[in-house]
Amino acid sequence: MSDVRAATPADMPAVRAVATGFGLLDTWPGRADFLDLEREDGRLWVADGDEGVVGFAGTLSRGTLTHLGDLFVDPRTQSAGLGRRLLSAVLPGAGADVVTFASSDPRALTLYLRHGLRPSQPLWYLNGRPKTPPAGAVRPPPVGVDEVAGLDAEASGGHRGRHLAWYAAQPGVTAWSTRHGYAFTRVHGDACVLGPAGGRDPDACVQAVLAAVGQAADRGLAVSVAVFGAHPAVPALLDAGLRLVDQDTFMTSRDGALDVYRYVPNPDLG
Repeated sequence: MSDVRAATPADMPAVRAVATGFGLLDTWPGRADFLDLEREDGRLWVADGDEGVVGFAGTLSRGTLTHLGDLFVDPRTQSAGLGRRLLSAVLPGAGADVVTFASSDPRALTLYLRHGLRPSQPLWYLNGRPKTPPAGAVRPPPVGVDEVAGLDAEASGGHRGRHLAWYAAQPGVTAWSTRHGYAFTRVHGDACVLGPAGGRDPDACVQAVLAAVGQAADRGLAVSVAVFGAHPAVPALLDAGLRLVDQDTFMTSRDGALDVYRYVPNPDLG
């Protein structure tokens, strides 16, 4: 029977090999990456097969909310319940707030449903090179993590100052602050990953997101962002020239675990 256990530093090359097979590290060309954060400050468990690591699951928690970021098993492996065992290892007990961005894989969806998660709405992945800076977009100043951590906790469902500090320390990452909102961007080459972002209210979140898009447009960067289907920023992002390229399903153990109208997640950190 395959062993399921907590990941160690020595496991990380094998974990990344599995992750690379699913395209998870396409926007992380260097080290460190979000898998390190999951191992160091969240939960990252691996499943061992006959030839080493064949799957992994990872979570990050903010306050009492747990974001399930990863559940992947090498498709060449006969799973024999590995996904179920990995999920049980990394998720908190019954009654805890849990969210995830689920793919269309029916096996994963079934596991999430059995663990009490329910589909809420689509999570859309938008990508493109903004044609022009969005109309009315302000040019916000860069700020330190401490200046936006409180607002992030309100919008995202829980405090995660250490996670934001880790992210801000990665190459190309900047935190921006608008009057009542904030946004993080990570630039590599001519690509810009937007998120997390949030605001004191939905409009403030929209303004923060558009401000970050404006910064990217000024530099001729292509923008990628994950946004909840009901978020009011979606029409403005499409008008700016971004297009829908992929979709997951936002699943949650409880409606209201986070504010989908005030918050735009990071695709990897939640």
